[in-house]
Amino acid sequence: MAQSLSPEAALERLFTTPLSADWFAPSFLEEVPLGQVENIINELKVSLGAYSGIQRKLNRYQVQFELGTVPTHIALDANGQIVGLFFELPQRPFVSFDDVIQELQQFPGQVNLLVLEGSSELVALNADQPLAVGSTFKLVVLAALRQQIEAGQRFWSDVVALQPEWKSLPSGFLHTWFDGALLTLQTLASLMISQSDNTATDALIHIVGREAVEAQLPDSSPYNRPFLTTREAFVLKAPENQAVLQRYRAADANQKRQILAELAALPLPSELSFSSEQVLALDVEWFFTPRELCQLMAQVADLPLMGIQPPPGLADRQAWSHVAYKDGSEPGVLNLTTWLAAPSGKTYCVSATWNDTVPLNAMRLSLYSSVLASLQP
Repeated sequence: MAQSLSPEAALERLFTTPLSADWFAPSFLEEVPLGQVENIINELKVSLGAYSGIQRKLNRYQVQFELGTVPTHIALDANGQIVGLFFELPQRPFVSFDDVIQELQQFPGQVNLLVLEGSSELVALNADQPLAVGSTFKLVVLAALRQQIEAGQRFWSDVVALQPEWKSLPSGFLHTWFDGALLTLQTLASLMISQSDNTATDALIHIVGREAVEAQLPDSSPYNRPFLTTREAFVLKAPENQAVLQRYRAADANQKRQILAELAALPLPSELSFSSEQVLALDVEWFFTPRELCQLMAQVADLPLMGIQPPPGLADRQAWSHVAYKDGSEPGVLNLTTWLAAPSGKTYCVSATWNDTVPLNAMRLSLYSSVLASLQP
């Protein structure tokens, strides 16, 4: 491999030549198999059409296609092998909200969208339809914690010891820490949002109380009661626990609470149970409308922790005075929720959710970034 290979040439080769394993450093392929890279590249071509070129833009590259561009980060080692590769959410030219709605209506499964300027709707599609939102539910936990802090019941600086029963599966890393590790509530909340750490999330649900989290839910909504921890969701979804899942599905709300109490005695499933793209128990989830998510985001968007390590490729942070963001994804589930504050004082919220019984091609939601770009001051 020639050391003189430029990042632009390495990127272009990915889209013009059949992939070869020797283009990638062994350390990269240990984390991201070649087949996964192939799948991503194929999804980009299906969603955006023919490849047309590469442009350098600041500290990243724009991979250009017939129907849009993909901001991309690439890193090469001294041998010219790829050691880092990250494709941001594709960007497509914005035409009109009507075109966005029309395209979303062609998506398989169920989809919704809400765009607010202040409290005024700019566009809405199924905005009062609750769908599974994955980790975006963590906004509710943060809202419950903030309410208790503002009421003087707790302080951000409160220190807790990590309990074994709080530990869940990834995302996040706190499950790997030793029992009894000392953490502030602010640290837990920051990890819950910035890393989507499931163990930090479950810790906060135990600390503030399931009832306090449920108190943040709309009174009229029958969903999310009882409110699941991530550990409980993993146990119910695990293939080896089908009998418990069927009991849970058939139970009323009180019976479900009793079953959740029983789950504490069951072992945490292996990560391997969730390593495929198979959609598992889509009804065991957290369900919200985009309107509810925008209301929740408005309650917590100004917290400093909402600005930690924001994801790249969505809103242009240089154009806004403040950006808050949370997403959720798993096979069959994708939600993106963004709160934006303009220098003029105007605020916006954009929330979109897509559910299906088969794995989703997330690249199709390049529409989302084009909507954000259309709002840019």
